[in-house]
Parts: sequence; C-alpha cells; structure tokens
Amino acid sequence: MSDKNQENQINQPVSEDRDSREKPDVNERNLTANPGDRISDQPQSIEEKAKQAAVDDVPDITGDRITVPTYFVVDEPNGEKKALHHVKDAEEISDVIRQARLDENGNRIW
Repeated sequence: MSDKNQENQINQPVSEDRDSREKPDVNERNLTANPGDRISDQPQSIEEKAKQAAVDDVPDITGDRITVPTYFVVDEPNGEKKALHHVKDAEEISDVIRQARLDENGNRIW
C-alpha cells in the first residue's frame, strides 16, 4: 500500500475475528447449559448411562423439583436395550413416547 493510500485509510475499532483459533471453542471448553448434556468421549455401558442425570433436583417451570436423566433407556423391538441421549436423540425419544400405549389396567405397553 502506498503512503498516500495509507493516509486516506480510515481505521475503525472492530472486535477480534470470531474465527480466531487463539482460544478454545465452546466444545473444547466443555460449555453446555447443563453438565449432564455432555456426551462422554469414553465408551459407556447402558448401566453407566442409566445412572447419569442431566439436571438433578432442580425446580421446573411449575416450581416442582425434578431430575432429568441424561439418557433414556428404552427397549428395542428385538428385546435389546438402547440408551437415548436426552438432547442428541430427542426426536427418537419423542417417537418412542408416541408409540407407548396403555392396556385396560392402565399399564404402559410399548
């Protein structure tokens, strides 16, 4: 750039580039709304996943205190159990709930 062009250039204050890789991103810093939202990098058994809580004993919108599991364990049609993550697999969880039925005694049938 010539000296004349540099004289005519207007320098304005701007924020640092958001794509700067100097700092770790949200995933690298493990930032989530709830600690239980994070999916472990290590393989886990169904039993280990079943024990995890996304939020534990917190008030919901009505003021009731609730616990939300990180994983919902469901029975597959072939009899196997499957752990569905409450965020990542939310659509599949909704599908499973829609399939639930009650028998004449009020017992849930899947």
